[in-house]
Amino acid sequence: MTEPLLQVRDVKTHFPVRGGLLGRVRGTVKAVDGVSFDVVRGETLGLVGESGCGKSTLGRTLLRLIDPTAGSIRFEGQELAGLSQRELRPLRRRMQLIFQDPYASLNPRMTVRDIIGEPFDIHGLARGREREEKVLALLELMGLPRDAMERYPHEFSGGQRQRIGIARSIAMRPDLVIADEPISALDVSIQAQIVNLLVDLQRELKLTYVFIAHDLKIVEYISTRVAVMYLGKIVELANAADLYRRPRHPYTQALLSAVPVPDPDRKRTRIILQGDVPSPLAPPPGCAFHPRCPHAFERCRRETPPLYVLGNGHTAACFLAEPEARVTGESPATEGAQGVLAQPPPGG
Repeated sequence: MTEPLLQVRDVKTHFPVRGGLLGRVRGTVKAVDGVSFDVVRGETLGLVGESGCGKSTLGRTLLRLIDPTAGSIRFEGQELAGLSQRELRPLRRRMQLIFQDPYASLNPRMTVRDIIGEPFDIHGLARGREREEKVLALLELMGLPRDAMERYPHEFSGGQRQRIGIARSIAMRPDLVIADEPISALDVSIQAQIVNLLVDLQRELKLTYVFIAHDLKIVEYISTRVAVMYLGKIVELANAADLYRRPRHPYTQALLSAVPVPDPDRKRTRIILQGDVPSPLAPPPGCAFHPRCPHAFERCRRETPPLYVLGNGHTAACFLAEPEARVTGESPATEGAQGVLAQPPPGG
């Protein structure tokens, strides 16, 4: 079996909260709290969840833009967690980030020629005429005119700026691209163009994506597999088709029930979650979702459910999914589970 391009094992990213005159640590924000998954070369792993669930922090941790508190991150078998910034530099060419905000991520004092050409300068890969030809080739790949080289970011629309940011990200022909909500700041009319551009680039350049977003329809379209995050943990992971057709976790079911259906004759029952997302500074005991879960029972308040393997690469961190996992020999039966999650999503 081919080794995954990226292997993530029990990664945690915690931030101390300080206060008082002496700046003593008063608590810890558990932004990412024990996340594990693999990313296979050439696939797109969608990462979804509500704002504040830790998606963007996880993406930056994978690239070591934020240092993990614990856990292992292996890129083509090489451990990244313990590398110094100097040791990481050769790997930066192969792991890139597409930023969320096309307005803040581009230097307003640099022309497009220098924005896209900067990676070649940093890594010493092209100079002079060769550098200019490479920049022109990237502009053509992005569907931008040649004269864009001499212009500044403020002279472009939001969609064009994002194309410039994408060109900069793929300039080094990376293997792995973390796309951190790359369309959320764009008009709806432009979002589909950028997503289709990313799909075309993946096919042409053989890229591997971790695609972070909150738009579930876009994630369904672009992703090979989808991971659902809640309060710093992955609560469900499956092939995109399986997850959208038959979600096993109550949180995933609630998210999918909120997706608009472009069919006036098709009715969908909306699952309204009660309460707010708990603070990562003081997560609840047991299953973090239990205060908002309509199916929670006593065990959910005491124990943290593991990711049960349900077959066909589908995993869910819910005690209600445990009987299905037991059938495959993955875990024992549990008291209180009534198979609620075996049903398709409401109106699905």
